[in-house]
Amino acid sequence: MGSPQDPFYIVREEIQGSTGKLQTNFHRWDQVASNTGEYVHLTKEILTSCESIEWQVDELEKTITVASRDPAYYGLDEVELSRRRNWVGSARNQVGTVRRAVEKGKNSSAMARHQDLTGTSRSNHYSSQDNDDFIDLESDRQLLLMRQQDDELDELSESVQRIGGVGLTIHDELSGQERILNDLSFEMETTSNRLDFVQKKVAAVMKKAGIKGQMMLILFLVVVLIVLFVLVFLT
Repeated sequence: MGSPQDPFYIVREEIQGSTGKLQTNFHRWDQVASNTGEYVHLTKEILTSCESIEWQVDELEKTITVASRDPAYYGLDEVELSRRRNWVGSARNQVGTVRRAVEKGKNSSAMARHQDLTGTSRSNHYSSQDNDDFIDLESDRQLLLMRQQDDELDELSESVQRIGGVGLTIHDELSGQERILNDLSFEMETTSNRLDFVQKKVAAVMKKAGIKGQMMLILFLVVVLIVLFVLVFLT
């Protein structure tokens, strides 16, 4: 029995889905009148689907041929290879029956329905043989999904831990910034108090000096300013 990752089962499911859709379109084609636009549209769609499915079946058959050269290498046995060949042959017959019926037109639709029922009964027979393998395959897939979910949960846990560490680092940084702002606010308040004290002292001195003293102080400051100007720009 192939592994859950065996491409054969993946492609087989795709072909089964396409074949089911093909049979649905074929039954619709068989019921509509041949002189309508829907009949022409369905004819083109069915033939295109047949070509696509036949190509997929051919590619699947090539993989079986390659695997049959060394079955042990691919983990297969002759029973599994025979089962795969039978399924491929059944799928090809169903698609070929529909193609021939559509290419010949309405007259062969009854024959196509009969062969379709025959192919369906064969397919059901092969399907009953594959029940045990299908159950095993689904079990393996469920186990694989559980392992993948466990891995994703582990990665999620690691991500949460990393985010928690980043959050603690940001908290420490914000706490440090808050302390710096508090210190700066205290220094600004102290400087403001000192400036207010100096302004009050200056105001008291100016008040005591009177008008004459204020004029003398202004004159003194002008002289000092002139001296500084001469020293800076003329020397």
